[in-house]
Amino acid sequence: MLSRNRKGQSTLEYVILIGFVVAALIAMGVYMKRGLQGRLRESTDQIGQQYSAGNTTGEYTITTGLTQVENMVAGGQTTTEIQRNRQTKTGSETVSNFDTEN
Repeated sequence: MLSRNRKGQSTLEYVILIGFVVAALIAMGVYMKRGLQGRLRESTDQIGQQYSAGNTTGEYTITTGLTQVENMVAGGQTTTEIQRNRQTKTGSETVSNFDTEN
């Protein structure tokens, strides 16, 4: 009988020990996430100012060109063929009003 109690006691000690380890890992996860987010933020801050839609203005001209050929043959039949469809975008974009303070 004494042997069974020690066996059960040993198993219970292992379960409690595993429980403490799991709880410690879960608690550390929060701090590890914060650390990784801090490193990511530091890296992005070193790159420079980030895009902000409120501080960006742009002016563009979009031109669409279409070439269409119509062939009329005797008897009034007409064939239409689109040879080329081209679109170009020209213009500029300006980013301004960034705060230099952090």
